[in-house]
Order: sequence, then structure tokens, then C-alpha cells
Amino acid sequence: MSVRRVALGVLASLMAFGGMHPIAIAEVVQKGSIRVHFKGRLAPTALPRDRPVPVGVEVGATVTSLRDSDPPRLKRISIAINGAGRFSPGALPVCAMRDIQPSTTQNAIKACGPSLVGSGSFAAKVLLPQQAAFPAAGKLYAFNGRYRGHAAILAHVYGTEPVPTSFTLPFVMSTRKGDFGTVLTTSLAQATGNSGYITELSLELGASGRSRQGAYLTADCPAPNGFGGATFPFARATFEFAHSALNSTLIRNCEVRR
Repeated sequence: MSVRRVALGVLASLMAFGGMHPIAIAEVVQKGSIRVHFKGRLAPTALPRDRPVPVGVEVGATVTSLRDSDPPRLKRISIAINGAGRFSPGALPVCAMRDIQPSTTQNAIKACGPSLVGSGSFAAKVLLPQQAAFPAAGKLYAFNGRYRGHAAILAHVYGTEPVPTSFTLPFVMSTRKGDFGTVLTTSLAQATGNSGYITELSLELGASGRSRQGAYLTADCPAPNGFGGATFPFARATFEFAHSALNSTLIRNCEVRR
């Protein structure tokens, strides 16, 4: 059995967001004065061996500086999910960017409720309040969508500080060969410009996101025959700053549900 299939068994568990809620253990990476906490949560940990079931996954990151100064701006985030987890964008209606941007949270959900695939949180430091293109903090809602012709997760947040503002980050979805089958990538430099920078971002996907066509996220626990579970690389993130990049990998496990 390939490492890729085994690895996603862990992701499968991590994505199974419907039962117990284990602690989200963080991986801390550091370069110079930049420190990033990358976390992920897996629940429940028990999944079928050979039958994919609806699951959920939580991933998040916090960026801090070890000096008495602002950290460099985070320009780009890529989160790769192990290949045992399957995203099915075609299972849900597609939400268009114009339907939720600009928009309040209430209006975004009203316009694209059937496309909702999860939620999360958002925090940023706004340097130019009078030109704020994004809020300082807010609840994030994730919708199944498309961006520039590609499947994407549209992460919408609305906040009232420093001024009422809505903000939508498109996480473009791509596939690749190897251990990590799905990659979610978003450009932060385009969105934030020089008016501030993002310090915290989290996504919980799969808690919602089901229709008659199936579930948005599914996975199994691909432990080898004779084994009751497996430990795998569940997610890998790349954080790109102006002059450096940090990489972090989360290891998780799953157990076979009989």
C-alpha cells in the first residue's frame, strides 16, 4: 500500500469532524524572528478501512514576531492535504465571488447557503484604518466556488473594525501526484496590499457540505490489512514571506472502525 493512501488515512480521520473533538496539536516552525504555529484537528479518529465516509478537517495558522516589531507580511499560503481525503466540489452548488463580495455575513449566507462547506476565524493588523480593505478580526465562512476557472474555497469574512468591511480569500484547489493529493493556495499580498497583514487564519471544512449528490469531503482509514490503525503525514503547509518561506508538516493517525 502506498504511503500516499496511508497518509490520507490520517487526513481522513482529521477530516472526520462529526464526533469527538480532540485537541488541535500545533507544529511550531521558526526562521529568524518569524514564528508560525500550524495546527490541525482530527475527529473522530475511527473510520472504515475500505469505505470512504463524510469527514471534516480543521487547519489553521498563527504568525508572530519574536522581536518588538511587526512580522514581515505573509504573501502566500499553500496547504496540501494527504491524498486519502477526497474533495468533491461537484457535490455542491457553486458560489460566485460576486454573490458574496462585498457582502455582510448574513447576506453572504443568504446568497450562497447551499454552497457552505465550513467556517473558521480570521485576524489581522490593519496599518491604514482609513484605507482598510479587510477587517481586523471576524468569523470566516467558507463556500464552494470557482476562481479564475478553477475550483476554489471562497473564505468570506465580515467585520466592523476599524470600519465595516467584507473580505474574501479564494483558496484555489489543485491536484498533484504523491502523498499529498489536494493543494489549497491563496495569495495574501494581492488582498492586503500595504494596508496591513494577516496574523491568524483557520478553516474547518466538511462539517457542512452535503447534498443528494454526496459529501464535499470523504475519507477512509487506509491501514494495511492486519493493522488496526496507521500514522501518516496529514497536512503540509508552506508560508511564503517577502524574503523567506517556512514549511510545516502535521502528523496524525487513524484507527480502523469495524
